[in-house]
Amino acid sequence: MVSLKPGLVGEATLIVEEKHTAYYLRSGGVHVLATPIMIALMEEAARNLVDPLLEPEKLSVGTSLCVKHLAATPIKMRVTARAELLAVDGRTLTFRVEAHDERERVGEGVHTRAIISLEPFLARLRKKTNGMG
Repeated sequence: MVSLKPGLVGEATLIVEEKHTAYYLRSGGVHVLATPIMIALMEEAARNLVDPLLEPEKLSVGTSLCVKHLAATPIKMRVTARAELLAVDGRTLTFRVEAHDERERVGEGVHTRAIISLEPFLARLRKKTNGMG
């Protein structure tokens, strides 16, 4: 297993379809890449880097994201998100995230993830939902 260390990079890519647009998600009135989809792609890039390097019973979850959506991306254009690991502080990982379409940078920001043990996480979730109808 490779250790998590600053400088490692993960990526995620998609081709913008109607289901990825602000109009479709009702987050805006135009048929361009929606900010929530760009954010999800940035998180996916970070997860693509981290999760394969973790022990089988561990995974990472997003804990914060501060992003700017800089430019619109039309349908049928490819968008690639990149997450560079900046810091490891115990179970907390900090990333610089960016998204580029085929023409320009369309988003940038900082993202943090926490490494969790799956079974205790699921046990807390079961306890939280116990008794809910």
